Amino acid sequence: MKANLRDSKPARLLSWIVAAVLCLLPFHALLTTWLTSNFGHPDLFRIWKEMLIVLSLPLVFWLVLRDKNLRQWFARSSIVRLVGLYILIHLALGLWALKTDRVNSAALVYALGINLRFFGFFLVCLVAAATSSLLVRQWPKIVLWPAAIVIAFGLAQHYLLSDDFLKHFGYGPKTILPYETVDANSRYIRVQSTLRGANPLGAYLVLVVPAGLAMLRHKVVTCILFALAGGVLLFYSYSRSAWLGTAMAAVVLFWLLWQHLPRWWVVSLAALIVLFAGSIYGLRSDQSVQDIFFHTSRSSMSPKSSNVVRGSAIKDALNDVWHQPLGRGPGTAGPASFRNNHSARIAEDYYLQIAQEVGVIGLAIFLSVVLLTAKQLWLLRQGTLAKVLLASLVGISFVNLVSHAWADDTLSLLWWGLAGVACAPAITTAMRRPAHRRSR
Repeated sequence: MKANLRDSKPARLLSWIVAAVLCLLPFHALLTTWLTSNFGHPDLFRIWKEMLIVLSLPLVFWLVLRDKNLRQWFARSSIVRLVGLYILIHLALGLWALKTDRVNSAALVYALGINLRFFGFFLVCLVAAATSSLLVRQWPKIVLWPAAIVIAFGLAQHYLLSDDFLKHFGYGPKTILPYETVDANSRYIRVQSTLRGANPLGAYLVLVVPAGLAMLRHKVVTCILFALAGGVLLFYSYSRSAWLGTAMAAVVLFWLLWQHLPRWWVVSLAALIVLFAGSIYGLRSDQSVQDIFFHTSRSSMSPKSSNVVRGSAIKDALNDVWHQPLGRGPGTAGPASFRNNHSARIAEDYYLQIAQEVGVIGLAIFLSVVLLTAKQLWLLRQGTLAKVLLASLVGISFVNLVSHAWADDTLSLLWWGLAGVACAPAITTAMRRPAHRRSR
């Protein structure tokens, strides 16, 4: 890489923009809801991050055009090619759906944004980290400091503040509900902290709790306290998919850290998981266990069990994909479909949502990008960030089986942005090698 581009002013400026977005993402829902309640224009405030990303694109193009190594990587990368194909399928099916009145313009634009933005941010962060060392050096602070605020505020919500405290920030029926319950049972108030809801909070913790655990070798006491506080908050989110996702991520992380941690850490984790699972099974007839873990209690105030609602939604989505394997177009399913002129279609499964929108071909391309990124992280697993992302990807992938986690601004942009940071050093190092060595 040319010396004048490495940590140059444009590269540092791009890195600072990316760092600002990553740091503010965990507070996106709280800030935009508060601003909307005071000034209106909800969509304008919600796209602050997309606007910053778009404004940073001239810097990205300049850095790529000026650097031969980055140009070659973009030209040869299978990930870039698949992302480009994924975008083309969205645009083609989107225009077709718009022309045939399957979707309106509002739903289409919204769907294109939430389905494609995190891939674009991945590439922006990759260029930023490839041309400046800021993000690579500072990622623990960028992730853990905001997470500590999210966790502290969430614990305060549960132990100190009133259930509807967030109404002071504009939360309500027309924005985001100030609190949620388990199957309409007021005994179990679900904490959401600064995130969009309890489930998004749980999915976010699938990433940040392993990030805290990964730093055990450096600050043992601080990291243990961080992980314990995150675990308590995770429990009170009452997000069962996030519980399982975090457990899966922790197991993968400790397996990746096997050579670097005392064996008693791993043995203790395994014992805790077995003890916890055994306790839940042994107490499965207890009312509280039924309420919290299985959602099967007869005391539920909800007209329909969340299990039944989710199962029905997944069944309907599978039926849609079976009868329309090419998809109906972006905006015809998932969160964007609430803006459509037709009935909303919520699959309760992100992968099925993608298949409903852009068909099995689009889903195959999406999964290919995920798998190629996972492969790259596996090759880079000596790095702490790569370990965290690889472990959390396992957990988040599970969460997406029963929710639309990748549709959430905070989680999708944060994880994929960090993935770009983790992948950048190895890519630029490989591109620096002489051509005859790369061809071997």
